[in-house]
Amino acid sequence: MMVAEAKPLAEIQGMIQGYRKILIAGCGTCVTVCLSGGAQQVEILAASLRTAGKQQGLAWEINEETQLRQCDPMFVQQIRDRTGEYDAVLSMACGAGVQTMAETLGDIPVLPALDTLFFGGADGQGGFVELCAACGQCILSRTGGVCPVARCAKGLTDGPCGGAQAGKCEVAKDTPCAWQLIYVRLLRLGQLHLLKESTPPKARRVHPARLVREG
Repeated sequence: MMVAEAKPLAEIQGMIQGYRKILIAGCGTCVTVCLSGGAQQVEILAASLRTAGKQQGLAWEINEETQLRQCDPMFVQQIRDRTGEYDAVLSMACGAGVQTMAETLGDIPVLPALDTLFFGGADGQGGFVELCAACGQCILSRTGGVCPVARCAKGLTDGPCGGAQAGKCEVAKDTPCAWQLIYVRLLRLGQLHLLKESTPPKARRVHPARLVREG
């Protein structure tokens, strides 16, 4: 299971500046269990943003919806036809859910309302692709919904290394270059200006849950 916590309200407000019609999308699985992104938390965040918008004179139009799982394209497809009426989706899922929704919807910005903290899962038989490194400091709003921390072999957060060939990583030659994916996604969204923003160094912090496990 993935465990996440809500980003500060001020950070969320900053991400949705410039958008008017916003869909807050909850996830009915992991983040519901850890009380950070289920239907109840969607309702609370929506109410908080509506209040903040009124206080600041911002004409946000906010709607709410919760899918069973955002990390499964089958469930995201169920809302694809309705997202065309929004300017952005504010996802209350883990980093993998945000990226799956961004990939599935394609033509609308998908912004993270949560920071994914750590993973805890059962040992299954299926294969998985790592989409989120659970760094606790999510930057998907600036990278088109593609995580360079997890998907770049070098974990680069401020642009490509320059070694990619034909869109493939120089370290793992069968793997798409994460920054090529980011460029293509931002180009598609008309947000290439985000590539000019530098990413502050990530703080290496110890999460309370890790202290409990290691203590």
